[in-house]
Amino acid sequence: MAIQHNSSAPAILDMDRIDFLSVLDRLDDGVIITDLNGIILFYNKAQSKIDDIPLDDAMGRNVTDIYELNCRTSMVMQCITHKASLKNKTFFYRTCSGKVINSITSCYPLYTKGQINGAICFVKDYELLRRSTPMPSRDFFHTNVGNGTRFRFTDIIGSSHQLKEIISIAQRAADSPSPIMIQGETGTGKELFAQSIHNHGPRREKKFIAINCAAIPHDLLEGMLFGTRKGAFTGALDKPGLFEMAHGSTIFLDELLAMPVNLQAKLLRVLQDKRVRRLGSSKEIQVDVKIISSVNQNPRTSISEKKLRTDLYYRLGVVIIKIPPLSQRLDSMGELVGHFIKKYNTRLGTNVKTISKEVMELFHAYQWPGNIRELEHLIEGAMNMVGQEGVIGMQHFGPGLDGLEKMDPACYDPETVLFNALGARLVPSVNDTAPLVAENFIQAQKQQEETAIKKALHQANGNVTQAAITLGISRQLLHYKLKKLKVRRIDFIRDPKP
Repeated sequence: MAIQHNSSAPAILDMDRIDFLSVLDRLDDGVIITDLNGIILFYNKAQSKIDDIPLDDAMGRNVTDIYELNCRTSMVMQCITHKASLKNKTFFYRTCSGKVINSITSCYPLYTKGQINGAICFVKDYELLRRSTPMPSRDFFHTNVGNGTRFRFTDIIGSSHQLKEIISIAQRAADSPSPIMIQGETGTGKELFAQSIHNHGPRREKKFIAINCAAIPHDLLEGMLFGTRKGAFTGALDKPGLFEMAHGSTIFLDELLAMPVNLQAKLLRVLQDKRVRRLGSSKEIQVDVKIISSVNQNPRTSISEKKLRTDLYYRLGVVIIKIPPLSQRLDSMGELVGHFIKKYNTRLGTNVKTISKEVMELFHAYQWPGNIRELEHLIEGAMNMVGQEGVIGMQHFGPGLDGLEKMDPACYDPETVLFNALGARLVPSVNDTAPLVAENFIQAQKQQEETAIKKALHQANGNVTQAAITLGISRQLLHYKLKKLKVRRIDFIRDPKP
């Protein structure tokens, strides 16, 4: 459509005289303009700052050269390929220098005389936006969505590389109609991911349908999923099932392994035929549904235990997203604790600032069988006890801490754990004639501990997991020690041989 404007408009609206590029260069948002092949024709100062890439290094290069993206994962190339606008997408990407950016990006195709000739992208740095803009509380979104969800990807707490990679995979899968299986222990946030995927995809305007297969009696589950016909059994009414209700939208099958194997066979038929048949009816109803399922253990293990049909696994596990347990996300502990303190300060009317160093050390050593859900309940309980003290200490935790209260302090003191793990390697020789003073021994212990850690990192070429195995301690504890000792693993990565 041609742009309409009044012929008597001031000269400032003369489209031929406006220097649009200088305007775009002054915007606070990043702007990229490419040609049909993804070659960058314009790259403004804000985008250079977001990516930490000099202008001269970006101009004239393909987007796949400066970002770790390809034609399928690049929003620019998808916009050009499908000749479609992509608006306000939460998009994680990584530059070729390794910087990871959490952005809100919009891409629009550009046309000349009706022919597409490129694309323009507007990029907001979400982290910068969150720091500089007063944002409404998370509860605002939770109560104002209207599609049966409460969460988006921006509600996921944590900034580690591992978590950003998982979110990036989930975001790419959200745009596809293919089924997604989320694997994670109880309390890791599987439904949070499922809702975020729905809200990121093209079906987000439709209602999100979720069912916990473990919470419904087996004899009722089939009718709830596929619907019933009046007279099918005593008291049965004509009622659509959840698959019918989710037509054009997303259905989340939580705790899939609780579904009886015989019902899994019927679910498989629905996946194959894209049709459902209500109980007691011979009529088939066509459905278009994106399926997200969740399991709390390795699907292969579930198959060997006869909890999951192999053929159903192949159908539902097209994309598998593995959410790590909290014990493997301890680098996010500070962010999670801060989030829950802020959340319950609002709900409880308290003014808690933080947790004590002793509590944080305990949190880093604990195994967290209940994962993030356990952490949240733990903090909520302590905040009910803290009063006006401002800092959560050990004394604020009640008798409900089954796992924590039974731990010997030596079990969660990081110094003791590492010292015990390294054993004789940190004990002075019996032939050493130097006077053994308690203070000197403690200092020697710390020095030898640091030496042992650095040696293990050197041998492992900076690989923290391998170094932890060598030391006989957990990876989480080693991360804690590295942070405390201010030791950087990157300093132990040797350059590859030419």
